[in-house]
Amino acid sequence: MIIDSFKRISSRSFLCTAVAATLGFVPVFSSTLFRVQAQTAPQAATVHVDVTPEHALNTVYPDTATGAWMDDLTKTQVDNLSKPETIQGIKNLGWGSITMRNNSELRLSAWHWNENGTWSDPASKNGYFTGSAELGEPIHYGYSYSLPHRDFMTSGDRPLVAGFQSYWKSNPYLTSHFTGESDALHPQWVVIDMGIARPVNAIHIQWVNPYAVIYVVQYWIGDNNALDWDMGPSGVWKAFPSGTVTNGTGGNVHLKLCDKPITARFVRVLMSKSSNTPDTHGAQDIRNCVGYALQTLSVGTMDAGGTYSIVYPANGVEPGPSTGRQAREGDGGAGGAFPGSAADTAGSFCGSSIDPWHEAGNLITGGHDEYNGMDNFFTSGLTMGHPALVACAAIYDTPEDCANEVAYIHKRGYPVVGIEIGEECDGKHTMPEDYGALYCQWAEAIHKLTPDAKLGGPVFEGVDKDITLWADDQGRTSWLGRFIDYLKTHGHLQDLSFMSFEHYPFLVNGFTPPNDWDTLYMEPGIMKHVLRMWREDGVPRDVPLIISESGITAGGGRRGYLGVTGRAIWECDAFGTFFEQGGTAFYRPAINNGAGDRWGDGSGPDGGGAYGTPQYTPFTSAHIINFEWLQHGGGANQVFPASADLMDAAGRTVITSYAVHRPDGNWSLMLINHDLHAAHQIHLVIDDANHVQHSFARPVVLVQYCNTPSENKNATMTPSPDGTYTLPIGSITVIRGKLR
Repeated sequence: MIIDSFKRISSRSFLCTAVAATLGFVPVFSSTLFRVQAQTAPQAATVHVDVTPEHALNTVYPDTATGAWMDDLTKTQVDNLSKPETIQGIKNLGWGSITMRNNSELRLSAWHWNENGTWSDPASKNGYFTGSAELGEPIHYGYSYSLPHRDFMTSGDRPLVAGFQSYWKSNPYLTSHFTGESDALHPQWVVIDMGIARPVNAIHIQWVNPYAVIYVVQYWIGDNNALDWDMGPSGVWKAFPSGTVTNGTGGNVHLKLCDKPITARFVRVLMSKSSNTPDTHGAQDIRNCVGYALQTLSVGTMDAGGTYSIVYPANGVEPGPSTGRQAREGDGGAGGAFPGSAADTAGSFCGSSIDPWHEAGNLITGGHDEYNGMDNFFTSGLTMGHPALVACAAIYDTPEDCANEVAYIHKRGYPVVGIEIGEECDGKHTMPEDYGALYCQWAEAIHKLTPDAKLGGPVFEGVDKDITLWADDQGRTSWLGRFIDYLKTHGHLQDLSFMSFEHYPFLVNGFTPPNDWDTLYMEPGIMKHVLRMWREDGVPRDVPLIISESGITAGGGRRGYLGVTGRAIWECDAFGTFFEQGGTAFYRPAINNGAGDRWGDGSGPDGGGAYGTPQYTPFTSAHIINFEWLQHGGGANQVFPASADLMDAAGRTVITSYAVHRPDGNWSLMLINHDLHAAHQIHLVIDDANHVQHSFARPVVLVQYCNTPSENKNATMTPSPDGTYTLPIGSITVIRGKLR
């Protein structure tokens, strides 16, 4: 998920309230959501740590388990990130590995990881591009290309646009020629979101080749979330009385759907059989001949005399081909606008997939949409010498291109944790069965060249509930559950080496629990819920869970009070809970600007200096996690059960606790006091299954990062003889030492 000036605000922002109820939280509403003071009289809390060896919850290897992420860049940023002083600033953060994100697919565009490659039509420099796996000059930059066959379709995020936008065409890799299955099992669709419910009884479709021979026009009966799979739609698609076509012949179609107009917000054209006639690029490539394509469409009314009047688009002008200026186009649409906003009620068009055909003239230049090139990424020092998690395009790419990328990395000998297939397929409205079909094709192509490659996905957007969509014939709505089932039935579950997702628990705007102190209490419950949910959806227990991108919020907006330590408290709770619940790897801060601040408003990763400086401070979440709590460079860190018993008047856990046994023999206990109004004493009880009491031997290290900076502490001291310690207001404390 991108974090930049083009914020994405979705109706998923309502989820925090619903999920809070699901997780048993008690929201108290006033003029600001979740503005609940702790109102807890200072009292001692018991913190219990179970050090029984057999009770270890997880084993964490911080060098590959904690990391940072990198998204789209400018060429200047790419160059700056290679400077020694920048690398030193990033090292000060302490993170181990790194992941390369794929913002191109987020923005509905193609990614060229290697400009040295071949076009399917080399004479015209267009078609389907495949980067070369041959080793040559080091790759310093990567690029994005606009997709002409997206045309006017949107899907949650602002598309990148450059060059001529011709017509919409579906992805050929979802047809029987490539899936080996009937096209009826992968129907493609176009949804017209009219923004508000409007009475319609007719549709205009201008088909181009290949057109739909069998299709049905439907309307949505249900809520306003038909295209918001993060929030989860509730309703059904119903065919218009005269909306079924079984012998379509293409061309210009004005279809009367019923006599009396039906009021609906969403209309869908569901296509299940193609004419398989070549598009404007000719019959020499089968990919030009399969799928579905249309030039324009609208919905409206038709009177008894056959006169058609456009109802949507509301301005009466149907979308069509254009020479798009180079830009990030539109306001998102298709589930990417806040409910009731102008962008939401303006409506949009959304397609189930997009043909990855493009041409040299679609290159996006001069913006933030370049990438760190593959060789520069691995050789600059950004990976800190650890295996990296690398993106591979799939939603708008070809299997051969991705296979060559992985083969190139393998030939260079670059160490990788794994390869993520695609980017935010839920946000791109990719059906789980369609993503499954792509995943299987990509896995076969990759493993043909690189048999040992570890693949994973589906790289969900940062949600805090299950991804649900329209029910299938069996009534199943879980996106992940259906994807897992597809892999099982097609013999490819073994190709899911890890399951990855993004974690953005809160949005920032006036209609959602704000980026505010009181939201911090929710993070442990949200994280537990999400990890449990993926397993319940069918992810096998032995398949690692990876958070490959994260942040406390997605996008910019109005921010509430988070004080000095608020973001750090969220981050420490997120890491602590994730590893406590069995997570494998967590990639947290964006380092597009090195150790500095991506936004320029203080919201970037802390733990290092501003860009280009090797500044260092122990009072940051990065330092707490990577230097005080966990031990890098030593191997296995074991996570053990720890709990605190203090609750506030709103029923919230005031103190969270996370215990680790480090390779150096030290026990490290991270304690978080969420109370912004009172310090709390804790009584530390450490025992095992045999009821043997343990205590810290002298000396212990005590580090406290506090909302009141004058209370910060970094000391070596004699442990408390009775196990009593004070946690300052809004603070993170680490107590570390050996046990006796």
